[in-house]
Amino acid sequence: MARMQRLDVRGRTTVITGAASGMGAEVARELDRRGARLALLDRNADGLRELASSLTGTRHTTHVVDLTDDDAVFALAGGIEASHPHVQALITCAGSSMLGDIDQLTMEEMRWLMEVNLWGTVNVTKALLPALRRAPAAHITHLVSIYGLAAPAGRIPYAMSKYAVRGFTEALRHELEASSVSVGAIYPAGVKTGIILHGRFAAAIEPAVAERVARAGAAMYHTEPADAARRIVDATIARRARTMVGREARLVDVLARVTPNGYWRFMRRALRDTIDTRTPVR
Repeated sequence: MARMQRLDVRGRTTVITGAASGMGAEVARELDRRGARLALLDRNADGLRELASSLTGTRHTTHVVDLTDDDAVFALAGGIEASHPHVQALITCAGSSMLGDIDQLTMEEMRWLMEVNLWGTVNVTKALLPALRRAPAAHITHLVSIYGLAAPAGRIPYAMSKYAVRGFTEALRHELEASSVSVGAIYPAGVKTGIILHGRFAAAIEPAVAERVARAGAAMYHTEPADAARRIVDATIARRARTMVGREARLVDVLARVTPNGYWRFMRRALRDTIDTRTPVR
């Protein structure tokens, strides 16, 4: 098999979703340092302005959009192409989390997270695919999660959405294998972005309990965002199909393969405090 052509990001455009904060902002900073042009997408206008003002590049653009609005996303794709004639990469970082077990969660809460994490990834990918196909070589990078490898209790909507993004990514990679567009998935574990502290929780959970659980989860995150961003950008440039970020991701990947029906026995104890949304705060 011929070696896949690497991307040269200098002067060429990468589109980043969820760019106003978290991993999206870190990936933007890393690509800016490498001389890329950026189209930065988020629903947070203030966050986008703050990020853009901190970057050294002068040809970046910011785009305020709600990724759950399909019409807005597809309309935006034309505007990005008009401003960026050489779109060669898409990195989807937008997403949220949701705490709660099946009895605490409502159908509306679970559907909301699926809209953000799954359909917000699918629609921007589909909208930008024509532009990516026009590049001599292009790559789509989807941030999945360690919970797209193994599904813990207490994270049903999050795991559902991430397994779905994984399936979408792999199927799309197979569909596009004869084209100039490659597709890859990133499986981060324990990146200190604060996503779990800023995520949502089922309305049925007492706020004090939700805060305790979120802080217990955040305490388990060890990977620095800048380190994760370098791995994500390197994987995009190399057009890798599968990249683990963090030692926990590598461990869980092996564990889920070796014992697909028993991995939870090994994970339950470590995650106990991060999924206990029932015990009152005393």
